Amino acid sequence: MDISPVFFYVFAALAIGFSLSVILKKNPVGNAFSLVMVFFAFAGIYAILGAHLIAALQVLVYAGAIMVLFIFVIMLLNADEPSFDMGRSHIGIKIGAGTLCAILFCTFVWAIKESPINIPAGRFTPEAIQASGGNTQVVSELMFSEYILPFELTSVLLLAAIVGAVAIAKRKLGKN
Repeated sequence: MDISPVFFYVFAALAIGFSLSVILKKNPVGNAFSLVMVFFAFAGIYAILGAHLIAALQVLVYAGAIMVLFIFVIMLLNADEPSFDMGRSHIGIKIGAGTLCAILFCTFVWAIKESPINIPAGRFTPEAIQASGGNTQVVSELMFSEYILPFELTSVLLLAAIVGAVAIAKRKLGKN
């Protein structure tokens, strides 16, 4: 018996559970920790699928560096628990939102079950990846040739977010 599907479902369940925790927790640091656990669950899924480089990058870049940045920004902005409370007066909104989510979920499940899964093999089949030097070489060649502009734009976006967070925090500290 192949144990990979069992691990896939375990990691998928962990990812879904911690994703719900990200949404439902009120403490921003708890949300960030749950997001780290989601990143680890996805790294496990990538490892099962044989994309070991992507799994390692998921842990190093997202669970490590990006989450340290998020925690830094949360602590810098001194984000407390949100004061938004719908209370009992908005029970209709809660019921409507829950019903809409249930309908969308059922629609997605139905669409997935009814659609034929005919995913065409791309130009990078497992055999082609092994022939070209492995997963790392293929990813690096694509990232620094075909996808260099999105890669650089992402780094500029992250830099702008850091500068914005520091500016907001500095302005906030100046008022206190």
